[in-house]
Amino acid sequence: MTLLEVQALTKEFGGLRANCDISFNVHQGEMVGIIGPNGAGKTTLFNCISGLYPVTSGRIIFAGRDITRLKAHEVARLGLARTFQVYAATGDLTVEENVMVGCFLRTRSRSQAMARAKQILYDLKLEDLSHYRVSELPVAAQKRVTMATALGLDPKLLLLDEVAAGLNPNEVEEVMANIKHVHSDLGITVMLIEHVMEMVMKISHRIVVLDYGEKIAEGDPQSIAKDPRVIKAYLGERYVREHGGELSPSS
Repeated sequence: MTLLEVQALTKEFGGLRANCDISFNVHQGEMVGIIGPNGAGKTTLFNCISGLYPVTSGRIIFAGRDITRLKAHEVARLGLARTFQVYAATGDLTVEENVMVGCFLRTRSRSQAMARAKQILYDLKLEDLSHYRVSELPVAAQKRVTMATALGLDPKLLLLDEVAAGLNPNEVEEVMANIKHVHSDLGITVMLIEHVMEMVMKISHRIVVLDYGEKIAEGDPQSIAKDPRVIKAYLGERYVREHGGELSPSS
């Protein structure tokens, strides 16, 4: 079943075309990676899909509904949530209270929001941090909290924007475990923007590659790693030599 359809999406800022005629589908139950060099238009694409930016042209269909002109809160209510590269904690709220903010999209009951937040924190192994302020936490924990807050919206599709950036190998493994849990155990379809290739190549079923705002390739990790356009634009020959024979998408 097709959950998301991006049809000839173009986004312009004045004379700058950040996304140009991008089309792809995401099927329910997939894990889809979005990769490309800095400035390729990846976060702009997420901003358009999630309703933060109005598109210049094209259409976005989510769960069979045209969401092209909807606002971000309207898109979120339909079941599409996203994280951001930099997590902005809400005032002096604790981790649990920040996750509750997301839960209030689905309920007006404080007790229900708290119960839901506690369950999410347990699922992501963050319950020991529930009473800390997010600003007091290390970067790795903050990135897991932003994922938890997004899960409070009870999404069908979760967009993750560089949740592994700046983390050490052990922290990347923790984030990977969280993403796999969200995808496999909670049954949430996932799209992720990521520069940590060892992670995105391992867990993605399919990868879309952007360069200068255009889609230059799409396919499974093995084919993407061998695509001359992707090697030239982003991966480089060294990555292919070191990792090309080890790629296997997670089940």
